[in-house]
Amino acid sequence: MSQPENPRPDHSTEVQSGNRFQFGANWTRFLSLMNDERIAEAETTLRQMLGVESLEGKSFLDIGSGSGLFSLAARRLGAQVFSFDYDPSSVACTREMKRRYCPDDAEWTIAEGSVLDAAYMKARGQFDVVYSWGVLHHTGDMLTAFNHAANALKQQGSLFIAIYNDQGFVSRYWTAVKKVFNQWPVLRPLVVAFHMPYLLFLRYAIRLLQGRLKIERGMSIWYDMLDWLGGYPFEVAKPELVVEYFLSRELTLRKLRTCGSRMGCNEYVFK
Repeated sequence: MSQPENPRPDHSTEVQSGNRFQFGANWTRFLSLMNDERIAEAETTLRQMLGVESLEGKSFLDIGSGSGLFSLAARRLGAQVFSFDYDPSSVACTREMKRRYCPDDAEWTIAEGSVLDAAYMKARGQFDVVYSWGVLHHTGDMLTAFNHAANALKQQGSLFIAIYNDQGFVSRYWTAVKKVFNQWPVLRPLVVAFHMPYLLFLRYAIRLLQGRLKIERGMSIWYDMLDWLGGYPFEVAKPELVVEYFLSRELTLRKLRTCGSRMGCNEYVFK
């Protein structure tokens, strides 16, 4: 059988070439901070954004499961969960989360795979809830990822995604920073040190004054900073672009939570 002309490189090749951040390694370090409060907050987020009290009897697809926190939250809310991630270390993190909190649970399946792989996604079938927080913009082909995520949704299902906000020139600056971080490892300490006054100290002070110390997805502010500086591939989108795309797929916008003009993710729930 003939091979594709331009096969997608595997995860390790992308990391070694400086074209991908090791999100899983960051999540592995974060696991030591996991506690019941973070898990409860994740459950609350799912209930509020999806407009439900329970996911009993529902199927839940976690695209890019990362630490496994939201897969665990969905399972605790009663869903049958399928979690997958492109990063082998993230898969290991999710499996460790399951080992800690849901050992031998037949209703939670964890696998390695790519949302850009059409055959892989088709084989997964369709789900009542498709969840992907801060993942699809890190694939290197965001619109294809959008398409495959939408295809995984059952009729009357809910799609809950979060996508980086397009800040114009500022977003292009961060793209350059992320490239340097990944392609020049020797410069990483300098990149961190240069941005730490803003991304760590000033940001902490602002969030403290605003009463927003808790970071989305249960992440600590330190690991959130590393995730931001290293997060590559990196794409962004204005809310109207995301909404227009999914409306064209005959989905209805049910909830939109924007970050305004700030750096961060806009959150969307489509039906």
